[in-house]
Amino acid sequence: MRRHDIPGIPGVLTPEQCRQTAVSIAATQESSGALPWFAGGHTDPWDHVENAMALTVAGLWEPARAAFQWCRDVQRDDGSMPIQMRNGVLEDGNSDSNFCAYVATGVWHHVLVTGDLGFARSMWPVVEAAVEFVLTMQLDGGQIAWARGPSGIIPEALLTGCASIHHSIRCALALANRLGESRPEWEVAVGSLGHAITEHPEAFNLKDDHAMEWYYPVLGGALRGDAARARIDERWNRFVVSGLGIRCVDHRPWVTGAETCELVMALDAIGDSARAHEQFAAMQHLREEDGSYWTGLVFTDGKRWPVERTTWTGAAVILAADALSSTTLGNGIFRGADLPRGLVGDFDCACASFGR
Repeated sequence: MRRHDIPGIPGVLTPEQCRQTAVSIAATQESSGALPWFAGGHTDPWDHVENAMALTVAGLWEPARAAFQWCRDVQRDDGSMPIQMRNGVLEDGNSDSNFCAYVATGVWHHVLVTGDLGFARSMWPVVEAAVEFVLTMQLDGGQIAWARGPSGIIPEALLTGCASIHHSIRCALALANRLGESRPEWEVAVGSLGHAITEHPEAFNLKDDHAMEWYYPVLGGALRGDAARARIDERWNRFVVSGLGIRCVDHRPWVTGAETCELVMALDAIGDSARAHEQFAAMQHLREEDGSYWTGLVFTDGKRWPVERTTWTGAAVILAADALSSTTLGNGIFRGADLPRGLVGDFDCACASFGR
């Protein structure tokens, strides 16, 4: 078993506090392995996996593996997962493409941190089925429809979700490479998806007033270099509130912890360490004494809103701390320097040749 250190940021978050946050997440885990938004709350596959990744970072590997077993258990024969469950009861049986794909990011992250190839082999069928399902929702322009229900695909693509899927498929390709599997069709798919994200904003139902639309093309690895830095700088003043973090929506006086920490990881990915550390420190006002984190703050009246401490907010804090401190072997998961990029080229001409 690998020696395991826990992240800490001097003067901001100690390793002991980081582990305390992970313990607060693990305390919500249900007997099924589900990690809900909070005790008694609902579970969705994306936030569930984010929580599992945080437990992995903090060395709580058994609860993390129980969480991944939950993914195996709820995955359906076609590779999909339901959007929402509560205490084992199905609340929304539709499928969100981003929710389904994210298990690939979580599994690859767990393998990086633990080095456990047995785990990699056991979870490969889950990852493979999830990616194959998601790619049945890829549209002609390379973008991926956001949902599927009983009546079929909803032919509408969301930029944030597609940027996250882009990263997840790259993680799936890395896992495939580690296991000696070849998936050239995934390389084509992720290449065309990345091209759509960077070159064809008109392919998406844009929500430019949301912070995630701003930084996710960077966080998901589709955008790097000067273009990524320009995108971050262009909208910085729309979203960043000095000393508090970032607004979730640009015209509302509401800062949120998870979005701030995701921005931290996006900044880290492009080498903007100073602003990444600044924003990580800024959001710590949301921390509670037990290590959990409030979702957000309405800064015009000083009220925490919604009145809930969400596991996934704490999870984002842990992952951001790992990125900034480079502690575990999974700390670079969102820098993505070693992830396969897929087939790159002129997808405006080539997509039709591959039947997409």
